[in-house]
Amino acid sequence: MRAGVRAVLAGLLAAAVLAGCSTVPESSPTVQITQLPDPPDAPVGIEPVPPEPGATPEEVVRGFIDASASTDRNHPVARQFLAGDAATSWSDSGGVTIIGASYSTRQTARGTVELSAPLVGTVDERGVFTVGDGALFTRTFTLSDDSGEWRVIDPQDGLLMLQPDFARTYDAVSAYFLDPTGTRVVPDPRYLVSGEAQPNALVERLIAGPSTAISAGVVNALAKAQLRSTVSVTGSTARVDLTFPEGTTNAVLTGLCAQVVWSLDALDVRSVELLRDGQPLGLPGVPDTQGVEDWAGLDPDAAPADAVGHYLVGGALHRATDGAPAPGPAGTGAYGLSWAAISADRRTGALGLTAGVTTAGPTATLLAGPYGGNLVPVLTGGSFTAPTTAGTRPEVWTVRDGAEVVRVPAGGAPQPVNATTLAGLGRATTLQLSPDGVRAAVVVETPQGGRLYVGTVVRADDTVSVRDLRSVAPSVRQVVDVGWRNSGLLMVLAGDPGAERTVPYTVGVDGWGMTMVTMAGLPGQPTALAATPSRQPLVTADGTMWVLSGGNWVTLLRGEQPVTGTAPFYPL
Repeated sequence: MRAGVRAVLAGLLAAAVLAGCSTVPESSPTVQITQLPDPPDAPVGIEPVPPEPGATPEEVVRGFIDASASTDRNHPVARQFLAGDAATSWSDSGGVTIIGASYSTRQTARGTVELSAPLVGTVDERGVFTVGDGALFTRTFTLSDDSGEWRVIDPQDGLLMLQPDFARTYDAVSAYFLDPTGTRVVPDPRYLVSGEAQPNALVERLIAGPSTAISAGVVNALAKAQLRSTVSVTGSTARVDLTFPEGTTNAVLTGLCAQVVWSLDALDVRSVELLRDGQPLGLPGVPDTQGVEDWAGLDPDAAPADAVGHYLVGGALHRATDGAPAPGPAGTGAYGLSWAAISADRRTGALGLTAGVTTAGPTATLLAGPYGGNLVPVLTGGSFTAPTTAGTRPEVWTVRDGAEVVRVPAGGAPQPVNATTLAGLGRATTLQLSPDGVRAAVVVETPQGGRLYVGTVVRADDTVSVRDLRSVAPSVRQVVDVGWRNSGLLMVLAGDPGAERTVPYTVGVDGWGMTMVTMAGLPGQPTALAATPSRQPLVTADGTMWVLSGGNWVTLLRGEQPVTGTAPFYPL
């Protein structure tokens, strides 16, 4: 094991001690639909219908797709739509292709049916979802009537499933890994077939490791573990029996516990009995049966108590709780700020490193200093995006001149962040770090408007980079701002395809489940937003500040007139 990984895991016991100072969430974080385990023995949900006598080739193809949404082991009814050899050789475990419900089939020749549909995305055999790029998906089926009935003779391995069927058949869960500091667990969305096999499948996915997209940015304490027996669940308690190589340290086992407990909690498993070769782990300070309360210090969505919203009024920094100016020169408007961000101490919750952007003519300046104290220039350029912070390190990030990502550690000099693929995508107008600091959401301006990308933050020695920038909302082209609703869910301001307006959406970090958020209560289109775990989102609309409360947007100060303000943000 690398020395750096040992250092990360060694800090976990200390992090666990802080659990008593953290707020335990009442429910699991919102995550997206995820992964593909072995189907359960008993059928759940969808009852497949076998082919009817005399069915046409198109009806056979449609019936095969409908039957693919069954959770029966090996999909026996779906195989009835296949010819003899194909029914035996077809594998249903080659992943899932998800298409829109508005698909079409047409017979192009005798025994040949072409299917066309919008491609929603794919799920690989590890249950990792990849969003479709919006292109039209087509597949040709060849059928034979040698048996007296039309049957498919060339099915491709894997499942072809309509989006509503997929959403009904699969559940959203997250496999949790460790951030590089060992102070947070990081969600990795997976897709699990509904049923009793989910706990075992999820632990198997933990052992197999993180998805390719974030593998370089996280640590997996289960990398060398093996399951000795199937995970069993009695009531709300799971029993997980693992084996590890000789010499596995307590620090590694501690990280492993946090990953397993947080992952299974999303499946309503409230306590976990973790065993090593059939015996209790015997970790100091760790009970034999554990719950998330024992690992609250690693909460992926922890928010410091003092991390209240802030915004700008005429270049002055104000607090969203009461509308009062923030302490110090920034609160008086001395710097004429156009953007700002604040880092909060993850242990004490105290607000610390503060950064702001000010512009004079063609020159923009990034300022930094302590909260309530003097801010001093640290960098100049033609422009800077709104600074951003994460909950795991005292540093701020920004993008200079649309392409150069820079981070400023507390008390340190600006340092470049390697993001070589960013310039090829377009000009970055927004960059927001996830609460755990492992991901970066970026809005890039293109000829078709703003597009949303998510990349992984990778730290190696003294080098920091943002890798694997990938589009997570390709169907939306007019993105103007983005924030993190929690570590697995983005909140986006983007164009409404059905109207000439900007509206808020939420979308999973992997691109699944884009959902429009209400506009009720807003005086106009939102132009900027702030989102963070355990806090209500803020937006600017018509130059005034609004907060989402009870399904409606209300004035910042309840019962009072709208408050003027721009550029909202939450400290992290």
